Amino acid sequence: MASRHLSRSIVMQSLYEWDFYGKKDGALNTIIDRNIQDFGPGLEDVTFVHQLADGVVNHLADIDTIIEKSAPEWPLAQIPIIDRNVLRIGLCELLYSNKKEVPPKVAINEAIELAKTFSGKISGKFINGVLGTVFKQLEEKSE
Repeated sequence: MASRHLSRSIVMQSLYEWDFYGKKDGALNTIIDRNIQDFGPGLEDVTFVHQLADGVVNHLADIDTIIEKSAPEWPLAQIPIIDRNVLRIGLCELLYSNKKEVPPKVAINEAIELAKTFSGKISGKFINGVLGTVFKQLEEKSE
Protein backbone atom coordinates (compact mmCIF):
# COMPACT_ATOMS: atom_id res chain seq x y z
CA MET A 1 0.00 0.00 0.00
CA ALA A 2 1.37 3.39 -0.95
CA SER A 3 2.49 5.58 1.92
CA ARG A 4 -0.07 8.36 1.42
CA HIS A 5 -2.92 5.90 0.93
CA LEU A 6 -1.94 4.13 4.15
CA SER A 7 -1.74 7.51 5.88
CA ARG A 8 -5.26 8.38 4.72
CA SER A 9 -6.49 5.00 5.96
CA ILE A 10 -4.99 5.67 9.38
CA VAL A 11 -6.57 9.14 9.45
CA MET A 12 -9.96 7.68 8.49
CA GLN A 13 -9.77 4.99 11.17
CA SER A 14 -8.68 7.54 13.75
CA LEU A 15 -11.41 10.03 12.85
CA TYR A 16 -13.95 7.22 12.96
CA GLU A 17 -12.98 6.28 16.51
CA TRP A 18 -12.77 9.92 17.60
CA ASP A 19 -16.21 10.67 16.10
CA PHE A 20 -17.75 7.46 17.52
CA TYR A 21 -16.66 8.35 21.05
CA GLY A 22 -17.93 11.93 20.91
CA LYS A 23 -15.00 13.95 19.47
CA LYS A 24 -13.36 14.54 22.85
CA ASP A 25 -10.73 17.28 23.00
CA GLY A 26 -7.17 15.97 22.95
CA ALA A 27 -8.19 12.37 22.23
CA LEU A 28 -7.52 12.39 18.49
CA ASN A 29 -3.72 12.63 18.71
CA THR A 30 -3.61 9.70 21.14
CA ILE A 31 -5.81 7.65 18.79
CA ILE A 32 -3.65 8.59 15.79
CA ASP A 33 -0.40 7.66 17.54
CA ARG A 34 -1.84 4.28 18.54
CA ASN A 35 -3.16 3.62 15.03
CA ILE A 36 0.18 4.55 13.45
CA GLN A 37 1.83 2.05 15.74
CA ASP A 38 -0.79 -0.65 15.03
CA PHE A 39 -1.40 -0.16 11.30
CA GLY A 40 1.59 1.79 10.00
CA PRO A 41 4.81 0.46 11.46
CA GLY A 42 7.63 1.80 9.35
CA LEU A 43 5.44 4.49 7.80
CA GLU A 44 7.94 6.94 6.37
CA ASP A 45 6.09 10.23 6.86
CA VAL A 46 3.78 10.37 9.88
CA THR A 47 3.68 14.15 9.47
CA PHE A 48 1.15 13.76 6.66
CA VAL A 49 -1.16 11.77 8.97
CA HIS A 50 -1.13 14.52 11.59
CA GLN A 51 -1.44 17.34 9.01
CA LEU A 52 -4.46 15.74 7.37
CA ALA A 53 -6.20 14.98 10.67
CA ASP A 54 -5.46 18.49 11.95
CA GLY A 55 -6.82 19.96 8.71
CA VAL A 56 -10.08 18.06 9.14
CA VAL A 57 -10.43 19.12 12.78
CA ASN A 58 -9.47 22.75 12.13
CA HIS A 59 -12.04 23.05 9.33
CA LEU A 60 -14.64 20.65 10.77
CA ALA A 61 -17.51 23.14 11.03
CA ASP A 62 -17.01 24.40 7.46
CA ILE A 63 -16.57 20.88 6.08
CA ASP A 64 -19.72 19.63 7.83
CA THR A 65 -21.68 22.60 6.47
CA ILE A 66 -20.50 21.77 2.95
CA ILE A 67 -21.55 18.12 3.42
CA GLU A 68 -25.00 19.22 4.58
CA LYS A 69 -25.41 21.55 1.57
CA SER A 70 -24.05 19.01 -0.93
CA ALA A 71 -26.17 16.12 0.36
CA PRO A 72 -29.33 17.85 1.63
CA GLU A 73 -31.35 14.63 1.70
CA TRP A 74 -28.81 13.14 4.14
CA PRO A 75 -28.64 14.90 7.51
CA LEU A 76 -25.09 14.66 8.84
CA ALA A 77 -26.14 12.47 11.78
CA GLN A 78 -27.71 9.96 9.38
CA ILE A 79 -24.61 9.55 7.21
CA PRO A 80 -22.73 6.45 8.39
CA ILE A 81 -19.70 7.39 10.50
CA ILE A 82 -17.25 5.91 8.01
CA ASP A 83 -18.77 7.77 5.07
CA ARG A 84 -18.98 11.01 7.05
CA ASN A 85 -15.28 10.87 7.90
CA VAL A 86 -14.23 9.82 4.41
CA LEU A 87 -16.11 12.87 3.12
CA ARG A 88 -14.35 15.03 5.69
CA ILE A 89 -10.95 13.79 4.54
CA GLY A 90 -11.83 14.19 0.86
CA LEU A 91 -13.20 17.68 1.35
CA CYS A 92 -10.24 18.72 3.47
CA GLU A 93 -7.85 17.66 0.71
CA LEU A 94 -10.06 19.07 -2.04
CA LEU A 95 -10.49 22.47 -0.40
CA TYR A 96 -7.49 23.10 1.80
CA SER A 97 -4.53 21.08 0.52
CA ASN A 98 -1.75 22.12 -1.84
CA LYS A 99 -3.17 21.29 -5.29
CA LYS A 100 0.31 20.44 -6.58
CA GLU A 101 0.74 17.79 -3.88
CA VAL A 102 -2.83 16.50 -4.05
CA PRO A 103 -4.65 17.32 -7.28
CA PRO A 104 -8.45 17.45 -6.88
CA LYS A 105 -9.04 14.25 -8.84
CA VAL A 106 -6.55 12.40 -6.63
CA ALA A 107 -8.36 13.65 -3.51
CA ILE A 108 -11.68 12.42 -4.91
CA ASN A 109 -10.31 9.06 -6.07
CA GLU A 110 -8.57 8.42 -2.75
CA ALA A 111 -11.80 9.17 -0.86
CA ILE A 112 -13.75 6.80 -3.12
CA GLU A 113 -11.17 4.04 -2.53
CA LEU A 114 -11.37 4.55 1.24
CA ALA A 115 -15.15 4.26 1.07
CA LYS A 116 -14.97 1.09 -1.02
CA THR A 117 -12.41 -0.46 1.33
CA PHE A 118 -13.98 0.44 4.64
CA SER A 119 -17.67 0.91 3.83
CA GLY A 120 -19.06 -0.44 0.56
CA LYS A 121 -19.61 0.08 -3.14
CA ILE A 122 -22.74 2.16 -2.64
CA SER A 123 -20.76 4.39 -0.30
CA GLY A 124 -18.19 4.91 -3.04
CA LYS A 125 -20.92 6.25 -5.32
CA PHE A 126 -22.25 8.50 -2.56
CA ILE A 127 -18.77 9.88 -1.83
CA ASN A 128 -18.17 10.41 -5.54
CA GLY A 129 -21.46 12.28 -5.89
CA VAL A 130 -20.84 14.64 -3.00
CA LEU A 131 -17.19 15.35 -3.81
CA GLY A 132 -17.98 15.64 -7.52
CA THR A 133 -20.64 18.24 -6.76
CA VAL A 134 -18.21 20.29 -4.66
CA PHE A 135 -15.49 19.97 -7.31
CA LYS A 136 -17.85 21.23 -10.04
CA GLN A 137 -18.80 24.22 -7.87
CA LEU A 138 -15.11 24.99 -7.32
CA GLU A 139 -14.45 24.85 -11.05
CA GLU A 140 -17.39 27.18 -11.75
CA LYS A 141 -16.11 29.71 -9.19
CA SER A 142 -12.61 29.70 -10.68
CA GLU A 143 -13.86 30.44 -14.20
